[in-house]
Amino acid sequence: MISPLAHIHPEAVIGENCEIGPFCFIDKNVVIGDNNTLMNSVTLLSGTRMGSSNTVFPGAVIGAIPQDLKFRGEETTAEVGDNNTIRENVTINRGTAAKGRTVVGSNNLLMEGMHVAHDVIIGNGCIIGNATKLAGEVVVDDFAIISAAVLVHQFCHIGSYVMVGGGTRTGQDVPPYSMAARDPVAYCGLNLVGLRRRGFSREAIDTIHKTYNILYQSGKLLKESIAQIREEIPACHERDYILEFIESSTRGFIRPA
Repeated sequence: MISPLAHIHPEAVIGENCEIGPFCFIDKNVVIGDNNTLMNSVTLLSGTRMGSSNTVFPGAVIGAIPQDLKFRGEETTAEVGDNNTIRENVTINRGTAAKGRTVVGSNNLLMEGMHVAHDVIIGNGCIIGNATKLAGEVVVDDFAIISAAVLVHQFCHIGSYVMVGGGTRTGQDVPPYSMAARDPVAYCGLNLVGLRRRGFSREAIDTIHKTYNILYQSGKLLKESIAQIREEIPACHERDYILEFIESSTRGFIRPA
């Protein structure tokens, strides 16, 4: 299952039943689990940690040092979970002293040519489109869909169950359950199709809708809007997640056009 044309450092740890194609390069200080498929010309550099049952397409590079001038060669990792599909020419840099690791969770699809910069945290079940670029220390929560050619500024937070339109540029956080698009980026309503496909009940969707109506349409200061949401909408996971996301935002969050 390992091509004789692949280079594997003798200190690398390779799990069982892995398929490693020709011209792959696996460096020292690399650990990968079982049942991974590395097609030809995949590069795993020092610090890569990979779980099981991932498929990595040609030209992908995981574990390269950060493109950050503050990096001083510290020991950091690029961690990939299980059951991910990593398409051609994806790049995943390892972390810096800021967080120490870059993390891609499980069951994600990273499409051709996308970039995951240092200290990025991607959750589970995400789809990230061709040529999308995530700058340093971006956080993407579970089940987000980010379309092609999206540019996300460093330190931004992308919430769960969002849909970010192709070609969007954002320097602000994208709240959960929402759609983001346009130039400049704007809140474009709820990701209703995505929520229904994921099995959200009508009651949960109504709660999300009411929460955003107060947040965006009350005409009040943010602190007052949050107080109104807490007063008028019963506590539940969806309401509390939105409020926690908004209150913890450091870059500010997108607003309607």
